[in-house]
Amino acid sequence: MNRIVGMWQKSLTVQLLSSMLVALFASQAIGFAILWDYLQSDLRAAARAELASRAAAVARLTQTVPPDLLVELLAISSTATSRFWISDNRQVALDSWVRQAFDRFEVPLHDILGEEGGPEAGSGLPAGVDVGYFLQGAEWSLSTADHAELPVLTRSLDFARQYGAGVIVPLGDGRVLNAAYHKNIAPSLWRTHLPLSLTLTAILVSLVGVLTVRRIASPLRQLTRAAELLGRGEQVSSLDVRGPEDIRRTTVAFNSMQERLQRFVADRTRMLAAIGHDLRTPLTTLRLRAELVEDPELQDRMLATIDEMQAMTEATLSLVGQDSSAEPTRTIDLTALVESVCDDLAEIGYPVRFVPDERPEARQDYRCRPEGLKRVIRNLIENAVRYAGGADVRLASDDRGVTVVVEDEGPGIPAGNLEDVFTPFFRLEESRSPETGGIGLGLSIARAIARQHGGDIVLSRRDPGLRATLVLPQAA
Repeated sequence: MNRIVGMWQKSLTVQLLSSMLVALFASQAIGFAILWDYLQSDLRAAARAELASRAAAVARLTQTVPPDLLVELLAISSTATSRFWISDNRQVALDSWVRQAFDRFEVPLHDILGEEGGPEAGSGLPAGVDVGYFLQGAEWSLSTADHAELPVLTRSLDFARQYGAGVIVPLGDGRVLNAAYHKNIAPSLWRTHLPLSLTLTAILVSLVGVLTVRRIASPLRQLTRAAELLGRGEQVSSLDVRGPEDIRRTTVAFNSMQERLQRFVADRTRMLAAIGHDLRTPLTTLRLRAELVEDPELQDRMLATIDEMQAMTEATLSLVGQDSSAEPTRTIDLTALVESVCDDLAEIGYPVRFVPDERPEARQDYRCRPEGLKRVIRNLIENAVRYAGGADVRLASDDRGVTVVVEDEGPGIPAGNLEDVFTPFFRLEESRSPETGGIGLGLSIARAIARQHGGDIVLSRRDPGLRATLVLPQAA
């Protein structure tokens, strides 16, 4: 059931075809329900007309055959659904006549014909039919004497909820010919044209629906894939403009948006690169002039300020450069990447512990820019080591995506500053010394890279310590 619901929620084809088929079956069912009574009435009318015609024919034959053949004539005129017999012309009560008809239907047709029972010989009344059922709805009905072939004094009646009918034809010699018919004429759904009609119509609708949905869904899937790749920072070629007019306009708008975004990022990057390049000249001039200062203490302070300005400039250019990274996107084993970063830091003396996932399916093939993710993970681990003295690293995954968790047991970050630390140049460390607190761009750059992959970095407090979680979406 959950699988069906999942297919309904995810597949445009399933939703559209299901809606079309439900509408088809509902319309056919409504139409069939409206015509049901008319169909029953027509079938009853046809059965009564046939009974009247057969009764008229048998009545004429009784006038011509010898008396010793009359019983045989009535027997061979009977069918699985009709019986004939002759009685005196007396005003028989309705109930009595219906009981006589029931008694004759109780005798199987092959006994009437004096033959061996066979599959086509008939076997009397269906199971469960009794005289009480025959008496239900018994009443005199409209005369069938409007048939020119029947005498004027012919009487007719209904019984067994109008599934049975009778005709009483006067023979002119004081006797009457009794003709009784019984058959449950309520049409079975599976014996009508409806199942075949619905099946053929459903197949035709499904074929047309699949072709239509493919024509609509194919450019939509292309557009969805391109939007996801663009959101993850990958280069996307202009999409082919195809499909219905609405989809074509959406595709054109997406291509235009992508071109404007790429042009904006490229222009901003070139502008900031030019600013960074131009800043190097005055910084170099300031450094040269600082060398001419005779006061050693003032000179050191000036050079330190110049070094800090140069470091901030380089860090700013590095942050901007993340928006236009030329690193190609490829599929890697994310578990192996995280473990290799931990091993590299452990080799240089960092107290880092990687907690592997022992499950067989723990391997995480992930499409990303590996060097960018390495930088993010390294930054989170180095922050934990710098401020807490160590870090525990683990990787987990679920249906929503992949998470890399870095935990420490240090002093943590105040709850009010959990988002502030991502602001460029924001530092909790008040000395402003690069040796103790860095420039203040590490987490800003890390979050920029994470968001280029469609993910994010989330900080949360522990007791004690801090938990930094790199959240990556499920790969497309």
